[in-house]
Amino acid sequence: MKIERIFAHRVELPLVEGTYRWNNGNSVSVFDSTVVGVETDKGLIGYGEVCPLGPCYLPAYAEGVRSGLREMAPHLLGADPRELGKINQLMDSVLNGHPYVKTAVDIACWDILGKATGLPVCSLMGGRYGEKVRLYRAITQLPPDEMASNVAKYRSQGYTRFQLKVGGDADTDIARIRGAREVLDPSDRLVADANTGWSQHEAMRVVNAVRDLDVYIEQPCLTYQECLAVRRNTTLPFALDENIDSLAMLMRANRDLAMDIVNIKISKFGGLTKAKQARDLCVSLGIGMTIEDSWGGDITTAAISHLAHSTPEELRFTSTDFNSYNTVCNATGAPRRENGFMKASEAPGLGITPIVDAIGPVVWEVSSSSRGSSNAIHQAEPLSRPEPHLNKSVSHQVTS
Repeated sequence: MKIERIFAHRVELPLVEGTYRWNNGNSVSVFDSTVVGVETDKGLIGYGEVCPLGPCYLPAYAEGVRSGLREMAPHLLGADPRELGKINQLMDSVLNGHPYVKTAVDIACWDILGKATGLPVCSLMGGRYGEKVRLYRAITQLPPDEMASNVAKYRSQGYTRFQLKVGGDADTDIARIRGAREVLDPSDRLVADANTGWSQHEAMRVVNAVRDLDVYIEQPCLTYQECLAVRRNTTLPFALDENIDSLAMLMRANRDLAMDIVNIKISKFGGLTKAKQARDLCVSLGIGMTIEDSWGGDITTAAISHLAHSTPEELRFTSTDFNSYNTVCNATGAPRRENGFMKASEAPGLGITPIVDAIGPVVWEVSSSSRGSSNAIHQAEPLSRPEPHLNKSVSHQVTS
């Protein structure tokens, strides 16, 4: 089996709540997602999706996905998509770094492998643990009383895990954390996620002020060293996210006892193959995990569900269902939240089928049929409009 064609769609994902806000005034109203298709000479097509959280969250941005594909994808033509190790080695050899660019292609190859074997990705990744996967709800940054109200609202929908977006003014964040904890039951879990937004001294003020509460502290500062300093001065359970982007960093953090929980974001590692490596290392080390990604729609949610459902339950802290945050459905067959939980599909591959009207036209493609000609790379229409700069304290919307 050989890769014969790779193509991309650009999909806008407006938010149910209108705007998503996190640290230091950053916000997004419409996410720019890329759906990638990988077609084989046997007629199988696999799909993947990648959606950066704007251009200022991680070293990733939406237009970079499609620009990176132009550089990388032609080199993958003729390769066997089922040989995931070789595919990843090939992607790394022709494009140094930029793991988010490789993510959707890797996911699509897993989808093909599942379809070729007749097995769901979950089974191929180690098996299905438990009947369902517990979800968290991210609570967009608002005044303390509004955030507490949103926590209560989503709790009534079945969520028992909450990721409170803090990382702003320390005094306001203390009020946010206390207000949210008050509306929860003792068995509910609350994570105060600063997304790198606090300075070290502000983080210390916050953790000292809420030390009497049952709350997790997640990624308080920008650098690993700052986070480690905060970790060593609090007894609250601690999670790392943005700093953990490789097996080397994961091993370093484990050696330093820098965390109790780690967030495994698929696109931060470069796809399901390398996220699975990180997951399996965490299983071996006994580290709890949140299995997720930066953002996405139904296809991303399906990929998350398979990685999460194939993770032992005792180490699966929580996961997420990004498709419930968006107003647009871009595929059928993706998991749907039921009372705060989701399940990975039992159909072959990811178990999804893209919705043609939702993903829109192909914006870029390359195929082996034109590889040797001057038209080897066919751009169906302008790759995309330049992504607007994401200013602090300003919400931007990509318009059509």
